[in-house]
Amino acid sequence: MGTLRRVMLTILGVQLVVAIAMSLVDSYRRRGKKPKPFPTTPPNQVSIGESTVTTYTYGRDLYDDMIAAIEGAQRQILFETYIWKGDRTGERFKRALAQAADRGVEVYCIYDGFANLVVSPVFKHFPPSMKVLKYPVYAAGWRFFDLRRYGRDHRKILVVDDAVGFVGGYNIGDAYETEWRDTHVRVTGPGVWDLKRAFADFWNLHRRRRIRHSERPLLLETASTWEPRIRVQRNVPRLWMFPIRAMYLEAINRASKNVWLTTAYFIPDQDFVDAMKDAARRGVDVRLLVPLKSNHIVADWISRGYFSQLLEAGVKILRFRGAMVHAKTATVDGNWTTVGTANIDRLSLTGNYEINVEVIDRGLAAALEDVFRTDEGNCAPLTSADWETRDLHRRFTEALLRPLRPLL
Repeated sequence: MGTLRRVMLTILGVQLVVAIAMSLVDSYRRRGKKPKPFPTTPPNQVSIGESTVTTYTYGRDLYDDMIAAIEGAQRQILFETYIWKGDRTGERFKRALAQAADRGVEVYCIYDGFANLVVSPVFKHFPPSMKVLKYPVYAAGWRFFDLRRYGRDHRKILVVDDAVGFVGGYNIGDAYETEWRDTHVRVTGPGVWDLKRAFADFWNLHRRRRIRHSERPLLLETASTWEPRIRVQRNVPRLWMFPIRAMYLEAINRASKNVWLTTAYFIPDQDFVDAMKDAARRGVDVRLLVPLKSNHIVADWISRGYFSQLLEAGVKILRFRGAMVHAKTATVDGNWTTVGTANIDRLSLTGNYEINVEVIDRGLAAALEDVFRTDEGNCAPLTSADWETRDLHRRFTEALLRPLRPLL
């Protein structure tokens, strides 16, 4: 038994060393390289009952509208992000939020401590007029074995005055403004209420001992109207709630015409893969759009381990060229869509705090299908013939890294 344990630990050690080496080499190769320009679609607004949903595929368009909403705030701003860089864009948001607080607007901010370890501590000093919650790098305390307390806050939300809300894949930083292809939505009307409630629930769950305003919970009024076609799905690891995975599986299992998925990192569990394969085998047009090269090379290599069975089942795999595609979107049967923060990987689907908007509306589905077609024009399709003729060393690396799937 001792020998077996040593062998297993040695294998795991080799896998981790290879993964770290690959990441370091890839980081060195990227130094000084700029992503290539990529096609985008302009903001597109769709009416859904008394609400509207606007899609964004270019960071500058999104940031301008987010800042305009912040600058127009009169009562309250709820701002939450995973990464908040201390660069020009980050300072722009920090300044707008501070100015809003100075004119009497209630400003609540949440950011993830681990994701911003490399951000200057000076940037993370906020004026006392802003209420700021830094989600801790380590949140488990003495509960070392409580897996509910290890999820990161991967959400990106902005809600202003009950009137407008933003949610999607965009973090805050210069690179995301022009160099990354991502997707966000702007929601107005009754559809905003679920976003506001999601922010308040997170704030109240984690506020104690984290911020100086801990004695003041964030209280909400009851919404007078709701928009049933716009739903917000939230993963809450502290409560062991992970509805986003179930949302995806239900939509894929119901599909009869098409399933078009875009994700930055594709490391699902086998049940998720089987759902995609089953859909393709019953004649559904299943397409998976991922980066040709993402910002996490190890995730890319582990993701490739699923390609053979997907291609064999008839799933079309499209790889986005020249830039990082960070979007987390899907459309099904021209009627169902989702846009949010959750990737198709274990960390997002069964680990982190995530939020996705789920919408039942043909107009928004058509808008997201247009976005997908635009992205598809910048993709390299992967054929079964190309995949089966890949080099032996690539097959070996995929097999070597496969056991790391549960960690990502």
